[in-house]
Amino acid sequence: MAKKKSNKKAETVKKETKKVEKINIIKDKEKAINNKCPACSAPIAFNPTLNKWKCEYCLSEFTLEDMQKYNNASSKEANDIAENENEEELDLLSYKCQNCGAEIVADENTAATFCVYCGSIAILKSKLSGKFAPNSIIPFKKTNKEAIDAFVNISKGRPLCPKDFNNKKNIEKIKGVYIPFWLHNTTIKGDLNASATRVSSWHSGDYRYTKTDYYKLYRSGSVSFVRIPVDGSNNFDNDIMNSIEPFDYSELIKYNHAYLSGFFAEKYDVASEQTNAEADNRALNSTRNIMYKGSAFATKTITEDTLKPVDSNIEYALLPVWMVNVKYGDKTYIFAMNGQTGKFIGNIPLDKKKAVRYGILIFAGCFAVIYLICLAVMLVG
Repeated sequence: MAKKKSNKKAETVKKETKKVEKINIIKDKEKAINNKCPACSAPIAFNPTLNKWKCEYCLSEFTLEDMQKYNNASSKEANDIAENENEEELDLLSYKCQNCGAEIVADENTAATFCVYCGSIAILKSKLSGKFAPNSIIPFKKTNKEAIDAFVNISKGRPLCPKDFNNKKNIEKIKGVYIPFWLHNTTIKGDLNASATRVSSWHSGDYRYTKTDYYKLYRSGSVSFVRIPVDGSNNFDNDIMNSIEPFDYSELIKYNHAYLSGFFAEKYDVASEQTNAEADNRALNSTRNIMYKGSAFATKTITEDTLKPVDSNIEYALLPVWMVNVKYGDKTYIFAMNGQTGKFIGNIPLDKKKAVRYGILIFAGCFAVIYLICLAVMLVG
């Protein structure tokens, strides 16, 4: 019996060894791309302020055309070619840094990161190729410094924010991330019927009269929506992503992997079909509001609704977001800034001591006002 168990154990070890060898082959099959300065070969990143690539070593600046000329940016042909990808699911994959040869570990959805050893930019190009290739991208316009400044100034107009919360020393992590979004173009068409009321009142003698008129509303038409954004990554909170809208889609440009230089990037892990319901609901609710607009009724209740989406299509885009993790006390607070417009959002903790003091001051102020009014009435009387 012992011998049989030993043989089984040996077979298991042998199978696991084969599995590890197989994973190693997968791990070594791709090298990470790191964009280098055409002038001095140092790592080069995209500069949002200049809208160019600037080398921090030799201070050279390059346009997208320059980067394409020196093969540091993808061409149309490169973007159109789908690279073969192994579909085996792995929690972590590793890539070889082109600069120092070190292993770069990333999860299966990471498309751009950094080498922790030499700091080189690592673009995992195959993660954003083929079916994962974005149609377009909005490059970062806001910088790391602007994101930090936005956090430092977050307490302005918020008297109950803890005094030392917005100290930049509390920033645990800050990173610029290109987040995958599905942009839905759709037209909502149909009819909407509703019952409504309008209330009027007046006095006559000692009586007050109230009159309620009942109406039936009929609306018919179509409303077109362009680029309704829905977050395509499970790694980011949808409420946060919705809160930093809107983006200015007039600045969308054709995707090129060179724009990832200096930033993190994710590929989508939420299929476009899974985002249809959210986009359709947003479009339907907006259509109903538009159809109701200008109708001054006390109440409105929909009785029949045939509105539905027609002529829908979807674009896949990468949109810029600065993620700011703040450690305060024993909690981590997550803030986000729209990397294009600078809109900054996040939840701020409440200073309970300040809240109590403000409550006492407000109560004392109200009491003093009431006391003075009463005193004045008594004096007049």
